[in-house]
Amino acid sequence: MSNKKQLVTIKGTKEGLSIFIDEACSFEEAMADLQEKINAIRPKEYEPIVSVHVKLGNRYLLESQEKELREILNHKSRFYIESINSNVILKEDALKWKENSEIKAVRKIVRSGQVLEITGDLLLIGDVNPGGKVVSTGNVYILGNLYGIAHAGAAGDRKAIIAASYMKPTQLRIADYISRAPDYESDGVYMECGLIDEEQDKIVIDRIQVLSRNRREISGFERRILNG
Repeated sequence: MSNKKQLVTIKGTKEGLSIFIDEACSFEEAMADLQEKINAIRPKEYEPIVSVHVKLGNRYLLESQEKELREILNHKSRFYIESINSNVILKEDALKWKENSEIKAVRKIVRSGQVLEITGDLLLIGDVNPGGKVVSTGNVYILGNLYGIAHAGAAGDRKAIIAASYMKPTQLRIADYISRAPDYESDGVYMECGLIDEEQDKIVIDRIQVLSRNRREISGFERRILNG
């Protein structure tokens, strides 16, 4: 009986195949074992292309290594990579992720003509006056009055939201969606949020409590705002 260690494990799922690559062996050894196994199970030309999810564990792939992996699992071999998952990322990517997901707290009044731009989520403790503007790549939370312009998800995040203690904005923007003053009640609204309603294909204003239902991925910080 062979005691050869399994460097690559292939399991069938409802979504296709899951391929687990041993994280301790060399990349060259893993690819040789993968090629051997793929040759043994390759579908016939008349069979459908099989979707594959690759699990790397604590292994990071260089760009050249990912290219080699994709060359083994390509349409010619009757496979298609749906995802490549690794527990490891580069330090620069981790720092970028941290910056983009961090909540930046700012205490000030954004006056007419001023623009406050933030990477990540913005928590503004203060007002945005008419003619003032706040821009964030993430969510915008305003513990104060929103009279000016607020732009959330500025890098394209359509799941971003805008919440304010008192909302009577000149304009709301989320990603590439724009909503202007006529969309809101003339007297303004208290403790409301703006978010994209995909069915209506526009920004809508709703009670802040709907975030726990419509944005389930919200962080613990946001839950504390909602629940007090």
